[in-house]
Amino acid sequence: MTKPLLEYNLADWRRLRPVTQAYKTLRYALIDKSYRRRAARAGDIPGLVQTIRGRKVLATIAFGDAEAIDWQTRLLCHYLPGVIHIVADNSRDETSAAEIAEVARGRKVPYVRLPVNPWHQSSRSHGAALNWVWHNIIRPGKPEAFGFLDDDIFPTGADDPFQALGSQDFYGNIRVQGTRWQLWAGYCVFRFERVAGRELNFGQDWFKELDTGGANWRALYSRVDPATIRGAKLERSSYSTGAAGSVSLQWLGSWLHETGSEGTDENLKDKRRIVAGLLKPHLAAADAAGKVAQ
Repeated sequence: MTKPLLEYNLADWRRLRPVTQAYKTLRYALIDKSYRRRAARAGDIPGLVQTIRGRKVLATIAFGDAEAIDWQTRLLCHYLPGVIHIVADNSRDETSAAEIAEVARGRKVPYVRLPVNPWHQSSRSHGAALNWVWHNIIRPGKPEAFGFLDDDIFPTGADDPFQALGSQDFYGNIRVQGTRWQLWAGYCVFRFERVAGRELNFGQDWFKELDTGGANWRALYSRVDPATIRGAKLERSSYSTGAAGSVSLQWLGSWLHETGSEGTDENLKDKRRIVAGLLKPHLAAADAAGKVAQ
């Protein structure tokens, strides 16, 4: 979305930024609209639409990480058993997609293989995937409430984000950018009936310096003062990797976020090892509870 014309300065006009940004905005919108009309490569979409009606739904945008999906599905089933969890696979390669699909089948979690994404830039690709899920599954399915998760965020307790919707229309980690704000797209939930009639767009809005999900500024967030609602507080914690090294992980309440997009290859290996250790007792408890339930 372009900014209001009064926000452009003389240098912007000299560089024709209002014109070029309007053109790019239109181009992005047309590509996104075309993408969300494409059929899923795998998954029972009509069945999912019926299944989620009147329920609470969390959809994870998966991206090439079967191990993270395995952990997340086990923990969500244990700590939020009444929530329907959908894995929407945005992986680029077929090997990763096959591994994620196998995890979903083994955990009895609905799996959707999204159409080939038109974007390679991660944030824009993520936004297109979110919009596809919104238009093809969530909106026609009319759940009680819905939310989106990144694939590297994990509950470690019965910390239900939907509880906040008893007193507000949406909830998540609030991120402020200048005079505007948004919810982080990796952990956000919404009351369906309160947002269904709005022209939602879960893409990014770089011209307003808003990341994935920020394109909802005009339709949703601009109508609410963030100081009047409850948000999920984000805290960073540092963990030693030995030899005076450390990595940073994020906590939103009892939800652990690996921040897998941040760091070098070696740093990411250290993060995964530490996250595995932190999740180990919770995964054991989830597996034990699952065996008892069987």
